[in-house]
Order: sequence, then structure tokens, then C-alpha cells
Amino acid sequence: MDEKSEHETTESSNQTQENAEVKPHPCDKCGKLFTTSNLLSCHKCADAGKEIHSCDICGKIFSESSSLASHECIPTGEKPYHCDICGKSFSQSSNFSRHKHIHTGRKPYHCDICGKNFSQKDSFSRHIRVHTGEKPYHCDDCGKAFSENGHLVAHKRTHTREKPYRCDVCGKAFSVTSNLVTHKRIHTGEKPYHCDVCGKSFSISSTLASHKRIHTGKRPYYCDICGKTYSGSFELTRHKRIHTEERPYDCDICGKTCSGSANLSRHVRIHTGVRPYHCDICGKTFSQNSHFARHKRIHTGEKPYHCDICDETFSRSDNLTKHKRTHTGEKP
Repeated sequence: MDEKSEHETTESSNQTQENAEVKPHPCDKCGKLFTTSNLLSCHKCADAGKEIHSCDICGKIFSESSSLASHECIPTGEKPYHCDICGKSFSQSSNFSRHKHIHTGRKPYHCDICGKNFSQKDSFSRHIRVHTGEKPYHCDDCGKAFSENGHLVAHKRTHTREKPYRCDVCGKAFSVTSNLVTHKRIHTGEKPYHCDVCGKSFSISSTLASHKRIHTGKRPYYCDICGKTYSGSFELTRHKRIHTEERPYDCDICGKTCSGSANLSRHVRIHTGVRPYHCDICGKTFSQNSHFARHKRIHTGEKPYHCDICDETFSRSDNLTKHKRTHTGEKP
């Protein structure tokens, strides 16, 4: 599996908001987390000795009497608000109203900084942190901070090594659902992201974004230690481990440490013998996706690496590097 997919959690903000444990409302005094702003308000009222208002029918609590007065008390399990378009039902009219934005395309929440619009208030709030740099969620184990609680929940699994999401085809387990979804494309062959310049397809959106920079030449990610530039943020993160010597991924079988999750995945295949990449043309199998991609060019004749001096093309980047030395006179 490509290492980029294992870092999807750092580039895609909505994909890790799947866990029921998400509690995005922290108390600024004691640090306790709450699932709703209403529960946080009640917590603060109780701490300050203020009165808390509760519904006599369902027991829901409120920090303001006006909120209790406008509360819609729906019997447990009943969902009277029904969407005629998709059939989904809701217990609260406010949730139903928010849901309808999906179908109408209405995006009432506007960012004054970049102009982007959002249909949901929580998505808008998360987006604002992109501009402010606010990271209110802290890991108790290592101190690392995150802009979203969902990202913190996923990060904590690097300490606990919990991987609750398992592939029903090969049994491989993942710490977040988005990585499982991406992984399954290895088995299905699905590549839904297409380059509009050369037509090449990818299984991961971030891989497509990095690929497009091959055409544009952009390398916007800069290492502040050595000055090297990269086309993707993931490549920069991986590169920086050369300087920090960080190797956060451990093999459970032999204890070897790796600087990246893809390196660990490739290493583990030494023990398991798994070769998940299969050529439909000749039947050959491979343990690494990069080797499989290189092999396929034998059948397709594709030579994507171009010499900018003489225009000769190559199927492999290392062959291009060797060729360029004939022009520069450089010795390896």
C-alpha cells in the first residue's frame, strides 16, 4: 500500500470524523471534552453553581431556560422528519434542515478570508482553523497538537497500535476507515482520480495532486533545514525524518523500526511473503506497488521520464538519472 494513503489523515479533514468518540468541545478550564456545545455549557454552569434546566419528558439538559422552551421533545427512537429526496429520517427539525443543504447545494457559511463556502457550521469551524492555525486538541502522550479532535483520535492509535478497521479480503488492519477504503482499491483496481493533462489515473486524490506538479513543475514544500523542495507535503514530512532520525513505525515480528508506514508494510511482507500486486497480462506478482508499476511499462511501452537536454525518454527514473550523467560528466 502506498505510504501516502497511510497519511491521508493529515491531508483530508473530513475523512477521520467517523468515530463515535469524537468530542469536539473542550472545557478551557479543566480540559474535559464534550460531544455538544450544549453539554459544555451545562458543565460550565454546574461548575459555576448556576441553575441547569432539564426536560421533564426526555431528561435532556440545557444551560438556558430559553433553550428548554424551544426544545423539541421527540419520543425515543422516533424520527418524524423525513427527506423526500433520499428517504433519510431525523428526530430533530434542525438536523433535518441542515441535511437538506446537501440536496439544495446551499452553503450559508462563508469564509471571509478565502471565500470558500460551507453547508455545515461544524465544517466551517474546522476550516477556519486552517487560517488561524489553532490546534486545540493535544495528545497526552507526546504533546502533539491537532486542529480537529478526530485527527487526535486517529493519532492516539499510533501510541496504542489499535487498528480496528480490517480488510475482509486480505485481513490487513488500519487505524482509520479512510485508509481501509483506499487500501481496498488495491483489490478492486479502482482508480477514480484522473489527470486531465495526461490521463493517468490514481487511487488516492493526494497522489493525483502530487502527480499534477510533474506537469506544472511546482515544488511548494520547502525543508527549512537543508533547503530541498518537494511537490507534496507527504514527501517533505518523510524527508525531514532524515534530519530528525525519527523512525516511528515498529515491526511487531522482529522489532525493526521504519521511518514510514509504507516502509514498514513492505518490510512486513518479508515475513509474510504476501505479494498483493498482480499483473493481469503475464500473471507476475509483486510485493511492492512501485515494482508493479515499473513492470507494467514492459507491456505498455510507456516512458514517462524525459531528458530536458536531448529529449530521450525512459521507463525508469533511475535510468534517466544515469543518462543525464552523459551530458554533465558527473560520476556516481
